[in-house]
Amino acid sequence: MIWVLRRCVVAPAVVALAVLVWVTLPFWLIGAAALSPVVAGRLRPLRFLWIVIVYLTCEALLLVVMLGLWIASGFGWRLRTPYFEGIHYDLVQGTMWVFFREARRVLRLTIESEGPGPLEHAGRPILVCCRHAGPGDSFVLIHTLMAWYDREPRVVLKDTLAWDPMISVVLSRIPARFITPNPGPEQDLESQIADLATGLDANDAFVIFPEGGNFTPHRREKAIDRLRKLGMERMAQRAERMIHVLAPRPGGFLAALDAAPDADVVLVAHTGLDHMVTVGEVWRELPMDKRIIMRWWQIPRSDIPVGREERIEWLFGWWERIDAWIDENRPVDIATGRSRPR
Repeated sequence: MIWVLRRCVVAPAVVALAVLVWVTLPFWLIGAAALSPVVAGRLRPLRFLWIVIVYLTCEALLLVVMLGLWIASGFGWRLRTPYFEGIHYDLVQGTMWVFFREARRVLRLTIESEGPGPLEHAGRPILVCCRHAGPGDSFVLIHTLMAWYDREPRVVLKDTLAWDPMISVVLSRIPARFITPNPGPEQDLESQIADLATGLDANDAFVIFPEGGNFTPHRREKAIDRLRKLGMERMAQRAERMIHVLAPRPGGFLAALDAAPDADVVLVAHTGLDHMVTVGEVWRELPMDKRIIMRWWQIPRSDIPVGREERIEWLFGWWERIDAWIDENRPVDIATGRSRPR
């Protein structure tokens, strides 16, 4: 029933909304321009409006194109073949290129990469573990892996993102999983993740966010309480000392490691997208005038511990290192050159 609602109601509604917005665009522009002198933030309403229009247009066009591909594939019969999967990866990469080009131009956003990155792992599959500070970091990470490093990502995402019709449709046609961070007893998430990580080839990147959700102070406290309820007092104390990240949940990562024995591990930290989870937070950040820094660490497979407990300790240690790096690399306001407080 939910699947039918997303495909047959939400998706057509998005396309119809995009058409309506373009038909009435002069009125939106006049309204946004009239509000700009009133609202602080250097044409903030106009900037926000344009980014929303670009995203909505990309989403609507992609939905229409994917409907055409569904028909061309024999009404879905050949959609999961390598040929059509490759087309969908190209569509995602092209859409993200357009969106990030506009984001850089309109929001004065720059993205910098530090560390060796996945290019050092050419010819080998990789498991990419990234901190989670909002939906924006998922887009930036996938865009970077595809556009800069020529990788085909397999992504594990929170199930709430499936309500975005474009994300829901495209990720149903390439290797991906929507999961809930708090599964019921009948859900074996580790098996689902292991299945997704099986059979990675040389240009694949399995992407997982071990924290299980966007960072918020409330979720940080819940993660610490969860460790204490599990009798893991020492881990809870270590989690209390990490102030920018949530305590990692190792189960999915360990399952992926076992399912992809030839894959190296790449850990990713970033600053610049913190506190941008809700629409209100995005509004307050505009115009961004911000530099996003992505830090990559490459870990050869031979350096990964073998035992389960040793791997959990290893992952926790890396999350402590990521937390320290974030603290040392606070977001920088391009207009002033000053670090922004958290």
